[in-house]
Amino acid sequence: MKNSRLGAIALVVAALLFSVDGLLRVYLYVLPAPVIVFYEHAMGFFVLLPFVLGSLQEYRKLSRKQWLAITGVALLSGAVGTILYTAALSRVEFIPFSVVVLLQQLNPVFAIGASSLLLREPLGKRFLGLATVALVAAYFVSFPSGLVNLSTGNGTLLAALFAIGAAAAWGTSTVFSKYALNGTSAVHITALRFGITPFFALIFVALAGNLHILDTITFRQLEYLLAITFSTGMVALLLYYFGLKQVLASRAALLELAWPVSALVVGWIWLHQSLSGSQAVAGLVLTGAIYLIARDGGSHSDDSSTNE
Repeated sequence: MKNSRLGAIALVVAALLFSVDGLLRVYLYVLPAPVIVFYEHAMGFFVLLPFVLGSLQEYRKLSRKQWLAITGVALLSGAVGTILYTAALSRVEFIPFSVVVLLQQLNPVFAIGASSLLLREPLGKRFLGLATVALVAAYFVSFPSGLVNLSTGNGTLLAALFAIGAAAAWGTSTVFSKYALNGTSAVHITALRFGITPFFALIFVALAGNLHILDTITFRQLEYLLAITFSTGMVALLLYYFGLKQVLASRAALLELAWPVSALVVGWIWLHQSLSGSQAVAGLVLTGAIYLIARDGGSHSDDSSTNE
């Protein structure tokens, strides 16, 4: 009971930190997204390194498939997902901050879809119905009038696609994360993820022709990167993993709703952005559909640990 209570607290704190994460990234908008991802993961790795140096033998226990799985997590979740999320947040002049975060709640749709494709798990009619409702609601969260705002050029559409792309990358990587965490600790897997991700991020930096920017980081930007590392990035992820090990999957899905709710408050107070009436209704429908999807998925795995 005590561990369950601590796990619930950890999940809520992690969700609240995730909602503030976007606020910190917004102030780094002048930097290319891959550059931000490279530095935040490299910093996180060096912070975690002392905690795993004394038990490096744990990595020898990982199977070849687990190494492939965590490499997939580093690519999809660490690099691609975070780059797309950061890119979406750099376009808050086209799409509200809270909309970007609300679209991240599509994660379970992609996670369960990936489980079906990769693990051959059947998709029921209820899931397909709820997923359709969630996707339609996500569309109206992004475009409240039902029409793509073409007055901003491709800004609004790209911001929404980046946000949904991040949700797809993070949701898909959940399948790999669950496999990689078998028989080892969250600290060891998190350190490995943060150690591999900078290499993928560096590839994206090079492909974009931004290698020269790596040594032009200002002290102010470094402060924000360190703030992400010690709060909304590495620390939040460790809290999240700890919480999911202690709490039933169905209950965790409810606790994680603190993220979009908190994001609405953050966007309203700090960025002076609010949702329209239709966006608020669509956001409630989206949140409700995602909770039901996560609860249904969690009801089959409440006796086992669940990790993203």
